[in-house]
Amino acid sequence: MRSSSRVTIIGLTGFWVLVLAATSWAQQRAPILEKVAKTYGLDSWDKIEAVRYTWSGEIPGVFKLSRTWEWEPKTTQVTYEGKDKDGKPVKVTYKRSELSSQPDNVKNEIDPGFINDNYWVLFPLHAYWDTSATVIDQGLFNLPLGSGMAELVPVKYPADSGYTPGDTWDLYVGKDNRVVFFDYHRGGARPPSRVFATWAGYKKAGPLLFATEHSGRADGKPFHLVISDVAVKVTGSDKWMPAQ
Repeated sequence: MRSSSRVTIIGLTGFWVLVLAATSWAQQRAPILEKVAKTYGLDSWDKIEAVRYTWSGEIPGVFKLSRTWEWEPKTTQVTYEGKDKDGKPVKVTYKRSELSSQPDNVKNEIDPGFINDNYWVLFPLHAYWDTSATVIDQGLFNLPLGSGMAELVPVKYPADSGYTPGDTWDLYVGKDNRVVFFDYHRGGARPPSRVFATWAGYKKAGPLLFATEHSGRADGKPFHLVISDVAVKVTGSDKWMPAQ
């Protein structure tokens, strides 16, 4: 999944700790990325029929919003429940494969919101799927906030692809191949230019692993993000499997 769209905030950030030639970045995909993706359910992704979650983010004094999504990755169907820019309740179902035929509010507001929130929820998988991104394992580094160390794995997108072209997403990966901290640098000019956050509140829904609690700072301001009501449907069942 790739898009140059952008909405509100993406709670991730990254700083570069090495200066490398563009050709060097472009040729590397660290093996640890596959290990991380497998930890989050990569090997079972072909069994996933639908994913459901509510994304609720807040930067005090800047924005506060909540959006509920249901996504069928095989059919590309998305159902959104939330509010429009005027605060009125909205429920919309559309197919991302037919996005060009959708109304402007779907193309310019709702689908960018879907991309933003879906990258929050499933970024370890997106990083693996987005083969244009270069990934380097830089070894153990101190966490940007608090104590402790983790494997620093920057994921860098080229200037013509990715969620926002030119983004760098620094993953701090623990010994169990789970992301424990996320540090994001936006490639474009729109704020926030940097967001960093914890990855915590881990739960499993079916075969997929989700981090449901993210706290940190966005361009120096505190922010909090919660992923709630997470559930998945798998092949052969019509029942939702809630995260626990």
